Amino acid sequence: MRLLIRRNAPALLLAPAFILLAAFFIVPVLRLVGLSFEGSSGAFEHYARIAERPVYLQVLQRTFLTSAATAILCAILGYPVAYRLATASARTRLILLALILIPFWTNLLVLCYGWLIVLNPQGALNTLLTSLGLASVPIPMSGNIVGVLVGMVQTMLPYMVLPVAANMARIDERVLQAARSLGAPPLQVFLRAYLPMTLPGVMAGALLVFIMSIGFFVIPAILGGTRDIFIAQLIEMNINRVMNWGFAASLSTIVLVATLVLYVIGVRWFRLGTVWGQS
Repeated sequence: MRLLIRRNAPALLLAPAFILLAAFFIVPVLRLVGLSFEGSSGAFEHYARIAERPVYLQVLQRTFLTSAATAILCAILGYPVAYRLATASARTRLILLALILIPFWTNLLVLCYGWLIVLNPQGALNTLLTSLGLASVPIPMSGNIVGVLVGMVQTMLPYMVLPVAANMARIDERVLQAARSLGAPPLQVFLRAYLPMTLPGVMAGALLVFIMSIGFFVIPAILGGTRDIFIAQLIEMNINRVMNWGFAASLSTIVLVATLVLYVIGVRWFRLGTVWGQS
């Protein structure tokens, strides 16, 4: 008996986690996908409705384009921060990590309402711009896509900085020294040696940011407008207000499939596994 337990110890240790995962994630997700194909007019009733109504396609387009813009802005802003983090001394690295992670640990509602105070027409930023004469009237920066982008970029920036910095820290310095010794100027060393070696980290971070941004609900609900809604808000509306669970399930399935496809692409071609330490 003891020998049997010892041989199957890994499986026995994993069993409780697997049972919980199956009961509270895999089965509900399968039920969700099945629900999306239940309709009085056929299995694809809800998907046909999404394809036929331009408003739903616009919501999907807005969600994916905003998520892509968030990933691009995070890459642009996060790359120099990641470089400084990867090349700093131990003490400076601790300070930078604290500065990056403190907003990351801040409650999302607090963060959103903080930005709402800063970005609204009577907020600190508009007051500063009008007092300096840089704007004659307040610039609309909340209740629209601009506010959503600001909130999403700040929230997702650590997800970009940390994998890129981890990728940069693994770069062999001897490669860069060899490029310099062969007479390459600093810009050429960066463009032809350093940047290509850091691209897997950038792509992994960008995909991670994009995938996580698709499902944002709180930030678009608080910092966005009531007209330009995102797919998470549309799903919530169909569940809590319209009570059309089948249609909400079809929208959720589209998000799920898009996430899985992007995840496979990221692992297969952009080494997304480096985010959690795979070689």
